[in-house]
Amino acid sequence: MKSAQWRLIDSGLLPGIENMAIDEALLACFEPEKSSPLLRIYGWNPPAFSCGRFQKPAEIIALHRCRADGVQVVKRITGGGVIYHGAELTYSLVCPTGFIPGSRSVKDAFFQLTSFLINFYRKLGLQACHAVDHYSGDKKLGERTPLCFAGIESCDILVNGKKIGGNAQRRLKKVIFQHGSIPLSQMAAEANNYLLQPDHGIVERTTCLEGQGVTVGQKQLADLLKCSFAESFNVVFKPDLLTAAEEKSAAGYMQKTE
Repeated sequence: MKSAQWRLIDSGLLPGIENMAIDEALLACFEPEKSSPLLRIYGWNPPAFSCGRFQKPAEIIALHRCRADGVQVVKRITGGGVIYHGAELTYSLVCPTGFIPGSRSVKDAFFQLTSFLINFYRKLGLQACHAVDHYSGDKKLGERTPLCFAGIESCDILVNGKKIGGNAQRRLKKVIFQHGSIPLSQMAAEANNYLLQPDHGIVERTTCLEGQGVTVGQKQLADLLKCSFAESFNVVFKPDLLTAAEEKSAAGYMQKTE
């Protein structure tokens, strides 16, 4: 089967407001009949909270503490719980719904689109699987929580039985957008300093690459992530930058949130 060509955008480290504006612009500018699918890889500097599109940040986060410490609080275009982003590798992707043929539901597509992460973690020598494949039928999955990493859904990824990172999806007509985080180090304790209701047990229930003995540099991890994605979906990458339309759209979203 011929490999599909995808755009590859490596944004490097950016502030949270810019990261979310770019993600929003990539989705807004995507035309399913014309646009090339894309994978974006990026990081966060300084650390920031991203809240799900249906959340009210003031009900979850001590905003005055964030302002005092220069921690941005931004909204994502996807749902789910609040995430503290710092030492992590983050990805986003945009593709036509037809890229996932035969998926019977959004959840089916989600399982398929997170399969490259299973591949990625296993290449690092880690025992990774979806939560549904780890737990027996007596474990309740899918409970909604204000903090993303506090709950476990069937399609979440576990390493050695602990949740690692988080992923979320948004759909428009004929378009799939997905993004997710790969934590390099454990930042849950730091995040708790800014939560109105800290979850002190989350450090024991979640993990990160450093906690699993992985100390590979961020560039090498990004290269491995690209390789895992290409292998999983039979794609080839064309390194690219934001188009003029995408830059203009991102600038517009940033102005709206200032």
